[in-house]
Amino acid sequence: MTPRPVLDPLTADDADRCAELEAILFPGDDPWSARAFRDELRAGHLYLAAREQGVLVGYGGVALLPGRLGQSSEAEIHTIGVDPAHQGRGTGRALLEELLAAADGIGATTYLEVRTDNEAALHLYRATGFTVLGTRRRYYASGADAYTMRRLPGGAAADAPAPDPR
Repeated sequence: MTPRPVLDPLTADDADRCAELEAILFPGDDPWSARAFRDELRAGHLYLAAREQGVLVGYGGVALLPGRLGQSSEAEIHTIGVDPAHQGRGTGRALLEELLAAADGIGATTYLEVRTDNEAALHLYRATGFTVLGTRRRYYASGADAYTMRRLPGGAAADAPAPDPR
């Protein structure tokens, strides 16, 4: 039985490994650099690492925007990635659930973008309460389209999902 990954805060020392995984996971879609991960950490966003036996095998990050002056809180999932050799074991779900718990902790509606052809991610996002709001044409550097998705606080049922406009 494979041990469940340990989730802990991502650090600047993890940035090179994250960039390495990004290049593997998102070739042609402008993968993030190590500097981009360091910048996100410096900005104070919540980033988590998934480690198995001390080795970083996944990462995820969210921006949390608490509501002010009567505005609702919002969150945006920036990225989630899992080493291909470790996919299918619940690591991505564990990362996402922790990020969503932080968003739910401030009562935030959470948004994200995902490639329209990323079936595994779409299944995970739908299973955790996300619905499609619309499509962003040619969103990625490769020219691939993205769905914009939303999840209400606590995973409550959102409005009926928008039809796929393709």
